[in-house]
Amino acid sequence: MWEFHGGVHPNGYKNLSANKSIVPANIPPFLILPLLQHIGEPTEPVVHIGDKVLKGQIIAHCHAYNCRKLMTVPLHASSSGTVVAIEERAVPHPSGLTAPCIIIETDGKDTWTNLIPLDDYANLSPSMVRDYIARAGIVGLGGAGFPAHIKLRPDGIDTLIINGSECEPYITCDDRLMREKPHDIIAGVRIIKHALGGTERCIIAVEDNKPEAYAALLKAADQEIEVIKIKTIYPTGGELQLINVLTGIEIKRGQLPAKFGIVVHNVETARATYRAVQLGQPLVSRIITVTGGAIENPQNLEVLFGTPIRFLIDQCGRKSEIERLIVGGAMMGFSLPDDNMPVIKTTNCLIASIGERIKDKPPQMPCIRCGSCSDVCPLNLLPQQLYWYAKAKDLKKIHDYKLFDCIECGCCSYVCPSNIPLVSYYRYAKAEIRKSENEQKKAEVAKQRHEFRLFRLQREKDERKARHKVADKNKQDKIKAALARVKEKRAAT
Repeated sequence: MWEFHGGVHPNGYKNLSANKSIVPANIPPFLILPLLQHIGEPTEPVVHIGDKVLKGQIIAHCHAYNCRKLMTVPLHASSSGTVVAIEERAVPHPSGLTAPCIIIETDGKDTWTNLIPLDDYANLSPSMVRDYIARAGIVGLGGAGFPAHIKLRPDGIDTLIINGSECEPYITCDDRLMREKPHDIIAGVRIIKHALGGTERCIIAVEDNKPEAYAALLKAADQEIEVIKIKTIYPTGGELQLINVLTGIEIKRGQLPAKFGIVVHNVETARATYRAVQLGQPLVSRIITVTGGAIENPQNLEVLFGTPIRFLIDQCGRKSEIERLIVGGAMMGFSLPDDNMPVIKTTNCLIASIGERIKDKPPQMPCIRCGSCSDVCPLNLLPQQLYWYAKAKDLKKIHDYKLFDCIECGCCSYVCPSNIPLVSYYRYAKAEIRKSENEQKKAEVAKQRHEFRLFRLQREKDERKARHKVADKNKQDKIKAALARVKEKRAAT
């Protein structure tokens, strides 16, 4: 084992939901399914208002039907029912913007479409298995939702890492999944290995604060799959940090793990792969932790995508009025303005707080230059300097201090004794830099267009001159020829 720089040990609050078995969420009256639920290209509806749909039926697809080379996956109906609208709705995103959604009125029957599993996948080519995984709509379920089939291309991959660390406070969905469905995870790992063309090494990493999950996976795994217990520290669950802990390799910004022969997937992604390939079920649901002080019965639910968040909170029970609703973990999650938004593929946790644990920090005080932020930064950056340059709006200098290496894990903000929201400053600076770069690109494009226009006008002018010169020459030649003919005629007379 290796250790990355920094990290913190935040209060976990995992005992709220960790010891309760996974239960299926109820089917809501309506499902709200955004056309884009992952990193990449959005999908386009292939259904119309009034269409009857079955669970698992494709309702939106990419521009080209063959998605295997595109950064997108199709969208499936999460339950059976009728398409009643295709319109803009609010979606769970930090921007708070709306997005096109397909609205399905469920019929309560939850009837599956015709499912066709790959029973004999081991005898099929890896490319065929990858194509099937793409058509099943599977994305990475432990992070931002990177299309899974893109990461399964086997070019030089020799190490497969399955992430079961789950280091964020409050979140216990992966823990419960590893305890209750270890055989599904192991079966999914075997499929992923086959889709990669076979890997020399396969590791499932579990934090040492999850002994039941570790024991369950260890019992279900075979000799080809290593189940390794790693030290509990935040943010071990980050892809780059986990690779560093397991291999000692430090991957820099702009580099992909695949360049080093490594692919990382989440345990929930492995289970989804198993259900798609061996059961024929596309990705239409996932396990979500619903927790927080405002929840009467915190627990982990198997939730259909498109289920309104309000519906889930009502199922778990509202203890009191929610003061703050967070999607994701307490460290890297973001707040929602209300609970009318739907659950999507990247939603892994809902924290409904009444302010007793997750609350606004005391008033911000001046930086005392204690250096605590630098001590805990997992990327070994200088958060204090980044803060000063962000505050001074010195975008060039802050860029030089590797601002975009920051993964916004929140360790620096967590330990800051002056209660400075450091990550907020970094996000602001990143947004300003991107805005400036976009403006520079637009200005460069405008300059190129202007220069090309001047070039085109000059070229047209030169062409006109050339045409006039040729025309004048032809005219003079005709005049000379006419005079010559007149002269000859006179001479003949």
